[in-house]
Amino acid sequence: MPKARTFGRTHLALCLALAAGVAAIGVSAVADATAARPGDPRPVVIRDTSGVAVGRLSILREGFGTARVSVSVKGLTPGFHGFHIHTTGLCDPKAVDPATGQVSPFFTAGGHLDLAGAVHAGHSGDLPPLLVGKDGSGAASVVTDRFGLRELTDADGSAVIVHALPDNLANIPARYAPNGPDEATHRTGDAGGRTACGVIR
Repeated sequence: MPKARTFGRTHLALCLALAAGVAAIGVSAVADATAARPGDPRPVVIRDTSGVAVGRLSILREGFGTARVSVSVKGLTPGFHGFHIHTTGLCDPKAVDPATGQVSPFFTAGGHLDLAGAVHAGHSGDLPPLLVGKDGSGAASVVTDRFGLRELTDADGSAVIVHALPDNLANIPARYAPNGPDEATHRTGDAGGRTACGVIR
């Protein structure tokens, strides 16, 4: 009888150990799924027009054909801000718009990343508006299948832009505007000037 009880305790301990091992493997697998992998872009520093770091962005492979975009910011104006991936990895705060001859900060980042020939808010680089709290800080994380890391890290890279104003996502119901969104709204969602930029390589 004592031997049977001993075997029972040993068997139970072994089962618990195996269960713990399986749980640990599960936790490890989840951690690996969200960890940076070789070839993932390095974390991006987002800077304002004065060159001051105001945020940080990371883009990681989330799964097959998807990417997780995570951002944190500080020192920005409270409220919603347009938040997009742009075509070119060049953030020049003194850039000049050749069409107007006027300084247009971060104009060098190009337009919204658009891999499918869409209009706003269907551009590949269109992301949910970024909400900043009263203390000037904000954070967000979103999973998207609109682009892969390869499209962001091509020869000229890409950029993340934080805009000055809320992004209306080109949502102008007919009862407010019988003619619908105009060309500028279709391009940018009326998100205003570019207040901060970060290069994705």
